[in-house]
Amino acid sequence: MKLSIAPMPYFWPRERTVAFYREAAEWPVDILYLGETVCSKRRELRTRDWIDLAHDLADRGKEVVMSTLALIEAESEVAVVRRLAENGHCWIEANDVTAVQICRERGIPFVGGPSLNIYNHVTLRRLVDDGMRRWVAGTEHSRDLVAAIHTAIRSDGEEPPSLEVFAHGRLSLAWSARCFTARAFDIAKDHCGFRCIEHPDGLALATRDGRPFLRVNGIQIQSEAVVDMSPEVPDLRSLGVDVLRLSPQAEGMAAIVSHFDLARRESRALPPIGVRNGYWHGEPGMPGVPPRQP
Repeated sequence: MKLSIAPMPYFWPRERTVAFYREAAEWPVDILYLGETVCSKRRELRTRDWIDLAHDLADRGKEVVMSTLALIEAESEVAVVRRLAENGHCWIEANDVTAVQICRERGIPFVGGPSLNIYNHVTLRRLVDDGMRRWVAGTEHSRDLVAAIHTAIRSDGEEPPSLEVFAHGRLSLAWSARCFTARAFDIAKDHCGFRCIEHPDGLALATRDGRPFLRVNGIQIQSEAVVDMSPEVPDLRSLGVDVLRLSPQAEGMAAIVSHFDLARRESRALPPIGVRNGYWHGEPGMPGVPPRQP
């Protein structure tokens, strides 16, 4: 069982981003996903910078995958995907069907990202035919759904692709062409002033009565709670999960990696350092909150 660092969902200054991956090169992780998946306006690192960083990390023994935007809206964004696909050095994580098509046309193996809509074995098999070699299950997928898809694939006499599961971090819940962060500050998306960079773990959003609820991250909405699947590691292994995905966060990432490295090496359930993922168990993603007493 391998560990991966998911593509960075937040907008950090260039120096902080480079420092993060410099540290990550020393952690016991096997796979590093690089690139911008949320907003094409975030350009502290440009495409050439990401490719150069990928080469450096690969030279240091890491498997590197270049991730694409989850919502591709412009020809300029398509051009970036083409450039990533043509670098010839790394696999691509396709988070949009446009990226799938570009990889298919070029015969490039790719990782099916969590924002692809894969809910049955027919879709999964079609993407495997297109070149998908690893599938990152959606954060809303349940264990039973993943198991059913794999069972259906095997019943057709085929082997499913390598499976990666989101194991730690804030869940991605929604995407929109509209920028939630800009809206929070009552400014236009095209003149946002890059306010995301002021919130290295997303902008906290509370309910009207002050309860922590969500995180606003540009065009993405995340859960407020940090999900932790480390107690599920033995079951994940029995299910055939090949990779545990850890999402970058501003503080304490080295300790999180160490926690999951211990869990996978000893194949035992460790005390959680986050909350339970209800979706994985076919339940609401967030536990019910009792009404506040007057």
